[in-house]
Amino acid sequence: MHGFMPPAATGYSINRRSRALFLSDLHLGTASSQTAALLEFLRSHEAETIYLVGDIVDFWRLRCEVRWPVSHDEVVQALLDKVRQGSRVVFIPGNHDEALRSYCGMNFGGIEIARDCVHTTALGHRLLVLHGDEFDVAVRYAKWLRFLGDRAYEFVLWCDRPLNWMRRRLGLSFWSLSAYAKTRVKAAAAYIGEFETALAGEAMRRKLDGVVCGHVHHPADREIGGVRYLNCGDWVENCTAIAEDANGELSIVRWVHAVRLRPAPVSQKPILEAA
Repeated sequence: MHGFMPPAATGYSINRRSRALFLSDLHLGTASSQTAALLEFLRSHEAETIYLVGDIVDFWRLRCEVRWPVSHDEVVQALLDKVRQGSRVVFIPGNHDEALRSYCGMNFGGIEIARDCVHTTALGHRLLVLHGDEFDVAVRYAKWLRFLGDRAYEFVLWCDRPLNWMRRRLGLSFWSLSAYAKTRVKAAAAYIGEFETALAGEAMRRKLDGVVCGHVHHPADREIGGVRYLNCGDWVENCTAIAEDANGELSIVRWVHAVRLRPAPVSQKPILEAA
């Protein structure tokens, strides 16, 4: 394997063309999906290859409540436009859209569906790309715990709204209760740490240089045991993506416009902010 470290933070400009973009956890079909921000991001970025790293459509929520605003259709159309403009789009289903895993190996509207794949950067580094829920014991073996965790997360996201309405009235900046809980509550932090270690271990087992995943809604870029671990984050609370530039350098991109200048979540590596 080729060991490599993340690059130092540099400036990031709008209307940038990337060699590859990785986005996960859009959760289309839910009230929490920040589709306006996502549309702005997609219209401001081009890429040779776009990886949709799972939980793009939230079929769990759609089973309970059909919610599909026009903006969610516009996101789908924006992705199809990327295909028509020459981008390769690869969709790797996650646990919330796992029904689509039966279509892996097929192509719909030019979008490839795959269980996982390997991306090779311009520097020759090979990265495993997968959603990551396969390494979440609660998701795989305890459906009741999965359901409970999903509802608890939705409740915390709901709490963000009145909390930040009050903060705006007081002239304070946005503050995410869910992001705080992930980094400060011992059980949540331990869960994320175990998840990261498991994903890095899988990349190591396959003799790859790194892994790009989603699932835990926690953007990260760090080295674990000589393997680079990158998490795309999400478009529910963080509005982040992973980008590879023409030189093969990878970085987290945080779409500032989407999140009302909220502070970056705690991460082990610098996060690049869109101007």
